[in-house]
Amino acid sequence: MSDVLSQGEIDALLSAISTGEMDADDLKQEETERKVKTYDFKRALRFSKDQVRSLSRIHENFARLLTTALSAQLRTFVQISVASVDQLPYEEFIRSVPKMTLLNVFDSYPLEGRLLMETNPNIGYAMLDRLLGGKGSSINKVDNLTEIETRIISQLFQRMLDSFQEAWSSVIDMEPVMEDLEVNPQFLQMVSPNETVVVISLSTTINETTGMINICLPHVVLEEILPKLNVHHWMQTKKRERNAGEEQALEATVKKAPLPIQALLGRSQITVEELLYLNSGDVMELDQRIDEPLPVYVGGERKYKAQPGQVNHHLAVQVTEEIEEGEDDE
Repeated sequence: MSDVLSQGEIDALLSAISTGEMDADDLKQEETERKVKTYDFKRALRFSKDQVRSLSRIHENFARLLTTALSAQLRTFVQISVASVDQLPYEEFIRSVPKMTLLNVFDSYPLEGRLLMETNPNIGYAMLDRLLGGKGSSINKVDNLTEIETRIISQLFQRMLDSFQEAWSSVIDMEPVMEDLEVNPQFLQMVSPNETVVVISLSTTINETTGMINICLPHVVLEEILPKLNVHHWMQTKKRERNAGEEQALEATVKKAPLPIQALLGRSQITVEELLYLNSGDVMELDQRIDEPLPVYVGGERKYKAQPGQVNHHLAVQVTEEIEEGEDDE
């Protein structure tokens, strides 16, 4: 049985034959050759494309929040945006980090493990200079931070984690707390060297100083919440949040609606003539016994039983029983 060529093969064959570049056998052999794709087992891709896209969206929001927070705090031009999102072995990430830099190691309760935020010294010292009243110029002397400088930078990083927490709030209620400030990555061993991590690189500009802020998220730390980073879960969560917000708004509106409440003391029948001659002090006989509870109507529906009385010399009723639905109203 002869092989059937696809439309693409037919077009390519006709083009090759007409130009004389190759014959039909050579073309067919080229189309059927097995294509081999190189796979590096040291760079195992443990995050799916959907999860990487979700992480990118989360940190785009983080970049916006951090831009606003730092602009207000430093009172200067700040621009932060996501430059890249890559997954690679932890050892490779550590090798790519400068020998002297600012490493913010923080816990991410309720997640088990530590996360890392690496800030280029140029950016770190530009922020420090602004906090101390300078113009925001950068002086790279990270190897000999004073105690005061370490304290100020640590407090600044902790405030940056507030924006990080808000950006992750749609996925998990995280409570990031700064644990340590390191300057030499060689002394930092968070996970095993072959552990896959996601590195989110944020392109940062402080006044006229530019640099990178890298966030390192180990797979072993995020493993328990990875299902929440899939697109279908993300969309379902957004839909539930939207529905919950609509329900809360509807509930708040309904609570403000006026609702008449009436306690009926009793009924009586009189003639029109008796009505015309009614005067203050006259007594009318009602069909309600004094030892029976009064019916209380809510929105025209009999809802409670109550007994009459006084509170601070004002007539009042005390609810004694709730009338179940379907109970005889008479």
